[in-house]
Amino acid sequence: MRRTLTVLIASTALTASTALAASTALAAPAGANAATTAATAGATATIGRPNRALLQRQLDAVHAAGMPGAFAEVRDGRRTVRLATGVADIETGAPVRPGMRHRIGSISKTFVATTMVQLAAEHRVALDAPIGRYLRHGLLPADLAREVTVRMLLNHTSGIGDYDTELLTSPQDLIDLGRTTYRPEELVRIGAGAGSTNAPGAAWSYSNTNYVLAALIIEHLTGHSYRWEIYRRILRPLHLRHTTFEGADPDIHGPHMHAYVPWPPDGALRDFTRYNMSWAYGAGEMVSTAADVNTFFRALLGGRLLSTHWLAEMKVTVPVDPGQTGAGGYGLGLATATLPCGIFWGHDGGTIGHQTISLHSEDGRVQVTYAHNMAYYQNSPNELHPIDAALVQFLTTALCGSTPAGSATRTAPPDLQRSLPDLRRAAAATTAVR
Repeated sequence: MRRTLTVLIASTALTASTALAASTALAAPAGANAATTAATAGATATIGRPNRALLQRQLDAVHAAGMPGAFAEVRDGRRTVRLATGVADIETGAPVRPGMRHRIGSISKTFVATTMVQLAAEHRVALDAPIGRYLRHGLLPADLAREVTVRMLLNHTSGIGDYDTELLTSPQDLIDLGRTTYRPEELVRIGAGAGSTNAPGAAWSYSNTNYVLAALIIEHLTGHSYRWEIYRRILRPLHLRHTTFEGADPDIHGPHMHAYVPWPPDGALRDFTRYNMSWAYGAGEMVSTAADVNTFFRALLGGRLLSTHWLAEMKVTVPVDPGQTGAGGYGLGLATATLPCGIFWGHDGGTIGHQTISLHSEDGRVQVTYAHNMAYYQNSPNELHPIDAALVQFLTTALCGSTPAGSATRTAPPDLQRSLPDLRRAAAATTAVR
């Protein structure tokens, strides 16, 4: 194996080297107010009626390039196209179905952030208050409890270390992680002990610890589990019946794709479907479907879950990399990407073998949520893998309509990686496990 599995798995994130034909992604400086957010840029995506036949051919090309299976849901207004390709289980050959459940990983963060902002709208939490006000005394070192704010957790500027980089230090750790049950307080202590990445508020640095803390704050404020608050505030009102919290239960209940990782030394696919997800907690333990995820983002961006003022607060972005054009911005659980056809908001997510991308026009009318069932397959950090080239073409068509043959694959691979946080964290480690 030319590169250790540790590097590849440490981010517990998407490793797809996908790219859209993206221009500079929107990013407001830290401390920007709602009036200057990316939300005011004014571009709106329009693609017309989705071309089902073309989209199916392009999704099939992802499978033909080597992805075992994938599914997606594309929406443009009232028009919805549901697609699937390949196999859900390489042993039985069972086909993928569009309505399958999937571990959505860090897309869970947008649900957590929305719930926190709702509590802010109810004057139950102040986004710029120190997190120590809302956490059990002694959970964090005193300086972090005093200097880190709730907003810094949600936009990843807290500087608090990421616990998963501590938990995953060898290939065996990847196996052991899925067999271990963690308490959220334990994850927080591991993350806080990992060392700070920057002074609070000074820079963007993605950390799952931030959203474990956010979930604990929700529980402190409400007296309920964070899962219950998301359920009663979001899942139940929107009738998201196929969205659940996995926790320590290693099984995905309902139809689903298996989750695969190419394993050394020969790259044979190892099955990670049964996996204890307690290590993810508020950072990424949710299971959902493409339809439920699209319904959620349409409701959020369309103003059903938050008022105009509070939605604008979510859209105040910080630059994820001020020195890189196209690096994108990150708000309160929302990432930005700018395409030739307009501005898109969303998030990506990845667990071990399940990866998801969800992007939406500013008004939530044009949408795509895509999922596949193999991770860590790239064999070069500099060349676009055939799977990713096909995926680029599919996502570009889904969001922007038909493009000239080959145009998407000629774009620079880092663009979308720098716009979406989970892809970004894995962009420096694209060598496949061999």
